[in-house]
Amino acid sequence: MTDATSLPDGVHFVGSIALDSVPEVFRVCGTTLGRRLKRMPDGEPGGRRLWLSWQYPLLRASPYLEVNPAQPSVATGFSLLRLADGVKPEEVGFGELGYAREARASYQDFLRARDNGEIATATRLQVALPTKLAVIGAFCPGPDMPAIEQAYERAMVREVAAIAERIPHHDLCIQWDVCIEMVMYDGQLTRFTPPGWHDVGAEIAARMKRLGEALAADVERGVHLCYGDWEARHFVEPKDMRKMVELANLIAGAISRPIAYIHMPVPIERSDDAFFAPLRELKLGPKTELILSLVHNDGVDATKTRIAAAQKFMPTFGVATECGIARQRRPELVKSLIQIHAQVSRMPT
Repeated sequence: MTDATSLPDGVHFVGSIALDSVPEVFRVCGTTLGRRLKRMPDGEPGGRRLWLSWQYPLLRASPYLEVNPAQPSVATGFSLLRLADGVKPEEVGFGELGYAREARASYQDFLRARDNGEIATATRLQVALPTKLAVIGAFCPGPDMPAIEQAYERAMVREVAAIAERIPHHDLCIQWDVCIEMVMYDGQLTRFTPPGWHDVGAEIAARMKRLGEALAADVERGVHLCYGDWEARHFVEPKDMRKMVELANLIAGAISRPIAYIHMPVPIERSDDAFFAPLRELKLGPKTELILSLVHNDGVDATKTRIAAAQKFMPTFGVATECGIARQRRPELVKSLIQIHAQVSRMPT
């Protein structure tokens, strides 16, 4: 069992946190965890609790897109979209995506919480963004997807620039949520891979390079690898950490600017050496922190068992949950998870 002196001193929240408001997220997380939190999300309230689903109305309202009646969605329940009749691929464009506007509002709550002493002075506001493949692959699959994806990427790059323009860089962290790509790279669910992707790793690396380098060099950037959170379950369970380690190495090699952290999921039932052994092959830069999702709702002792198992192969890391803690979760459970984070970590010296 892990003793107090070897507990991790870093805690990370991936994104959504099912408390009632942004100020409550900052107050509860900040006062409970203090300097353990190098960065903190706003909890993604409202429609953002469902990750990228809140982008669907924006796509549905676009004059460049229309419902594809031949291809209903069996997963989300949303009608899938395609280019509208007569629209040329080069004509597609999007305006504001909404992320910058939400971030600007949350930053005001962040400043008030910090002024009130509820957030540590060195903690940054963390803004989590989906990759373009996640959004467009979910709602606009099919032959029109490349053109729509390119237009959405251009809009996302502008969105990131708008966030960085309004929030001081020393207070900001941009996190890229790499979910669909992770499942594709894992290879167990081949239906996630778009037609024509003969080298999945190369396709992912090229996209992550463009996104990762769209930010100014002094804006902190992180990567959340994810196996999905559909009804609080992964799309598919990782067999071990090998594919995550490979993809992390690939992304770290593709982005020339520093990555502050890479987060990797760990299923609740895995505390065996075979799962964690691939961590030996992780090749992150000296300024990149590893964060492992060792915190689950099975309590402190079970979490410490997973921490001890991971430390056999990687002695230093931060702790987190596998994904956001909003979907299918009530405030009572969320507060319990926040307390587990506090009990399995220590304050930095």
